Amino acid sequence: MTQTRGVHSIDHFALFVPSLAEAEYFYRSFGLITENKETELTLTAGDGHLWAKIYPAECKSLAYISFNCYPQDYEFLLHQVRACGIQPEIVPHEGFWFSDPEGNRLNIKPGEKTIPDTKRIPPTRVSVADKRGTVTRDAVDKVEPHRLSHLLLFTADVPRAIAFYQQTLGLNLSDFSQDIIAFMHARHGCDHHLVAFAKSSGKGFHHAAWEVDSIDEVGNGATQMAAAGFKDGWGTGRHCLGSNYFHYVRDPWGSFCEYSADIDFISANINWPTGDFLPENSLYLWGPDVPAYFIHNTEIDGYKCPVSS
Repeated sequence: MTQTRGVHSIDHFALFVPSLAEAEYFYRSFGLITENKETELTLTAGDGHLWAKIYPAECKSLAYISFNCYPQDYEFLLHQVRACGIQPEIVPHEGFWFSDPEGNRLNIKPGEKTIPDTKRIPPTRVSVADKRGTVTRDAVDKVEPHRLSHLLLFTADVPRAIAFYQQTLGLNLSDFSQDIIAFMHARHGCDHHLVAFAKSSGKGFHHAAWEVDSIDEVGNGATQMAAAGFKDGWGTGRHCLGSNYFHYVRDPWGSFCEYSADIDFISANINWPTGDFLPENSLYLWGPDVPAYFIHNTEIDGYKCPVSS
C-alpha cells in the first residue's frame, strides 16, 4: 500500500470582502504590509512572503486556500485526490484545483515551505534588578506579525472535514473535542495546527492567525487595534490545545485576525499524542469569557453583510 503523502504548508489564502478600502485599513492597522491593486489587495508579513489576497464581493467568504508540497510528492497528492472520486482541474504553473465537500476551493502545487522546520524561539526578555522592565506606552514599537500560522474554518461536519483533509492533503490530526472542533497539522514540521475546523450549521471563514514574538506583543497588538477603532474581539488569553497566547480582533465583516505567540510545534516524523478533550478543556486555559459573537458564523443564518462605506 502506498504511503499517504502530504502538503507541507500554506502558500496563501484568499478572501472575498465587501470593501477593499476597509480591508486595507484593518490589515494595515493589524501590522501587515498591504498593497492595493484596485482589483485585489495583497497581504505580506514580516517574513516578506505574500500570505493573502483579498478580492471585492458583496459579502465576506473564503475564496480559496493554496497549499504547497514538495515536488516529489505532487503526483502522489494528485493520485490521492483522484482516489477520493474527485477529478481536479490541472492548471499549468498553478498545480491542481478541487473543492472539499462543502465547496471550499483548494489548490495544491509544488512550492517553498513557508512553515519553519523547527519551533521559532524568540529572544527572551527578562527583567533584572535596578533596571526598568519595560518601556512606556509611547515607546512601544508597532506590532508586525512574522508570518501566517493557521486558518480556522466553520464546517457543518467536523469528522467529515478531518477525514477529507487527511485523505487528500495528507494532514494529520493534532487534537480534537468530540465533533465540535479539530486541529490538523502538516507532517513535515508544523505548528500545532495549520488548518482547524469548528462546528457550525454551514461553512464559513472564522479566522487567520498570525505569529508574533511574545505575550507582550499579543497584548500590544490588541492595544494597537483598539486605537485604530477595532475594540471587538476576544482575549487576551492562552489556549489549551496549541498552548499559544492569543488575542482575536473582529474585522468589519464578523470574522477575526488573531495575534498568536508561542504555539506548540510538531516536528517531522514525531508521533504526536492526539487527544479527544472535553469541550471545557478544548478552548482556553485562561482569559475573558468568550463573547457570543465569537462563535457566530456570519456567512449563514440569513446574516446581512454590513453596508461598506
